[in-house]
Parts: sequence; C-alpha cells; structure tokens
Amino acid sequence: MTHVFHRTPGNPLPVAVGGSGAYITDETGKRYIDACGGAAVSCIGHGDVRVLEAIQQQMAQISYAHTSFFTSNAAEALADHLCAATPLPLDKVYLVGSGSEAIEAAIKMARQYHVERGEPSRRLVISRHQSYHGNTLGALSVGGNPPRRKPYAPFLLEEPKIEPCFAYRYAHAGESANDYANRAANLLEDKIRELGPENVIAFLAETVVGATAGAVAAEKGYFQKIREICNRYGVLLILDEVMCGSGRTGSFLACEQENVAPDILTLAKGLGGGYQPIAAVMCSKDVYETITGGSGSFVHGHTYSAHPLVCAAALAVQQIIHDDALIDNVIARGDQLRERLLARFGNHPHIGDVRGRGLLQAIELVEHRDTKEPFSSGRKIGAAIKKSAMEIGLMIYPGSGTIDGTSGDHILLAPPYNVDQDTIDLIVEKLGHAVDAALGGQ
Repeated sequence: MTHVFHRTPGNPLPVAVGGSGAYITDETGKRYIDACGGAAVSCIGHGDVRVLEAIQQQMAQISYAHTSFFTSNAAEALADHLCAATPLPLDKVYLVGSGSEAIEAAIKMARQYHVERGEPSRRLVISRHQSYHGNTLGALSVGGNPPRRKPYAPFLLEEPKIEPCFAYRYAHAGESANDYANRAANLLEDKIRELGPENVIAFLAETVVGATAGAVAAEKGYFQKIREICNRYGVLLILDEVMCGSGRTGSFLACEQENVAPDILTLAKGLGGGYQPIAAVMCSKDVYETITGGSGSFVHGHTYSAHPLVCAAALAVQQIIHDDALIDNVIARGDQLRERLLARFGNHPHIGDVRGRGLLQAIELVEHRDTKEPFSSGRKIGAAIKKSAMEIGLMIYPGSGTIDGTSGDHILLAPPYNVDQDTIDLIVEKLGHAVDAALGGQ
C-alpha cells in the first residue's frame, strides 16, 4: 500500500534506489540504461559528485532567500554563464522552477512587453498543433497536445494554432524541402493576417519538437522565414527549448543551428540535469529594457524563483558540460546513434522514420512502411515497447498521437551527453529486441 498519488495508480512501479552514469538501479538490484534521461532531463547522467559538492557548499552558505529581498551569488553566476554560453543576443535570465513555469513567465513577459509599448490590444499567442509546452493551464492553452488538453478544455484559453513543420507527415508528395519550409512558415503570416497583427503577442514554437511528435526538426530555412514574418508584424518570437536546449542537440541552444535569434527563449530539463528542479527564461535586451524602462518591474514571481541551492546545482551541471567538453560528445555520439538506428531500423517494415538531432532522436512506428499508415491507437504500441524495454533493462520514452493527437506512435531517445560508444550500441541493440518483442515478430 502506498500513500503516494502516482500518475497511473494501477501500474506498480519499481523503486529506484541508485544511479550512476547512464544507469539507474532498482531495489532488487536490477540495472536499467537510462536511454531517455527520464524525459530528456539527465544530461550528465546520475550521481556526479561534483554537483553534490556544489549543493553542499551552497547549503553551508545560505539555502534560501526570497528574491523580493535578495539576489544570490549562485543565481548571478548561473545567469552570467547562460548568457555567455550562446552567441545569440539573449542578455537577461529569469529563473523559475519548471518548464511549465518558464512558458507561463515567457507568455506574461511577452504580453507585458506590448502593454509597456502602448499596444494592450495584443493578447493572442499563436502556437502549433502537435506541440507540447507544459501542463499548467496557461501552458496547456498554448500547447497542441489534444490528449493532455481534453480533460481541462473548459478551463483553457482558445489560443490560435497552425500546422507544425513536420515534413514526414505534412509535406506534399514531390514537394521540395525548401518549398515545404516556405509553405509551413507562410501559415504563420496567414494566421497573423486573419487575426489582425494588432491582436497578436507572439509566435511560440519548439525549435526541435520533443515529446508530442518525437524529435522533429524543422526544414532548413523555416525558422529564418518565421523570424522575418514576426519582424514584419511586430510579433515576438518565443522559442521553447525546455527539452531541446542546454546542449541536447549539439549546440548550447538548438536555434543557434537555425541561425535565428528569438526574443524570448525557455530552458529547463538539461539546465539542472535532474539534480534540482529549475528552468529559465532568457530574453533580449529590447524586451528587458522595454519593461524596466516602462513600469519598471515584471509583474510576475514565484516563492522559489532563483532558489540558491537550485541555481548552485544547475551552475555545476553547466560547468561540467563545459569542462568535460560534453557538447562535442553530443555531436559524436549523436551521429553514432543515428547511424545505428538507421542500420537497425532503416528497412524495418514497421519503422517509418528515423529522425532527430544530436542526442534527441526518435523512431516512428507504422503499420505499413510504404503507406505510412499508423498502428491502431488501441494497440498502444509505444506502451508495449516500453514494457518490453523495461523487462530487459532499457528506459525509453514512448509517445502516442504522433500525427494528430490520436494516431501514430514514436519512441524518443535522449541518453546523457557523456554516454559512450558501447552504451549507444547497447541501447540500439536492446531497443531492437524490445520493438520486435512488442510487435510479436510482425
């Protein structure tokens, strides 16, 4: 009997008692390769004593001071590190406790920016179908994940949405990558005109789509076209890099590879690496100075914002990524992971697509490879593969509703940045066994 209200109470879970590197150990002594980082969180693996030492040192100094009274050295140093880690002009950092909180703060920040500029009619955030931006009501309102939204629909704002840039599922037959990128981006301009530019606050998108559609990177040029459209209509660009940022895709920010600078950007999972709960909103000098030069303060806040212990842990994680040159390993092992996935699944009759960037990659499962027909949602293929994988000591992150919120299945992989070659090989080998076992030899 447990007093914990688990996510799925009817599904007993093993008890995690230890973690080291890419492995988690349960109370029976069984070891699991954490090939998904939980949910793309554990970026430096488990049990790094350098983070523990940083937390202990901070605890010996001060564990908590409310941000309406004090700042802390840990918060200041973390913000300095984040701004120095990217060549993009993101000059200020607002620290919160989760990805959902970061999205809420980003939306509020964008709204206040326009109010300070004398444009209070701007109230709508355009986002994309098949996106995921968090589980709070505001984040669900701008998210495009129908199953997560459905129970709370009466509470949600009806924020406008456009199609994602998802070539495998949305590009027309014979359409070039460039033509598709332009067509997908132009949907934003059409929507802004439909709503009236004077009513639109921002466009919000995941630079690389994570959980809902499975490691979907946009076609080249898409985000550059998006940036141009936002500039044309005075709409802010908010990029959600809660899952794909902090080095996960081979650069500190995924949008660096798109040659695009957002006005506001969110980080979370790889920021603290699971050692402490933390998230961040980074913004441009223009956004910051418009607010501070207007009313003078951001009308927002949380009790545990910029918590010193949390900031100290996150700074240690980020310093480890830098000192151990882990982004270089993300690139190398990401290339290896893609090669191994293609070798194992590239001609598999039930794998339609292998995709992703760096150490955020996925396979999409289909009933028929040639037609891209998905499995029936009643089959719960992703859940079956997860079960098979756990039985052989492999943690993966399954997703359903990949295509439209109802149909389609994928498996997401996000191993730690310091994963080695042998472990990558073992991940793909075990995933192959789990897929075949779940499909019953089909």
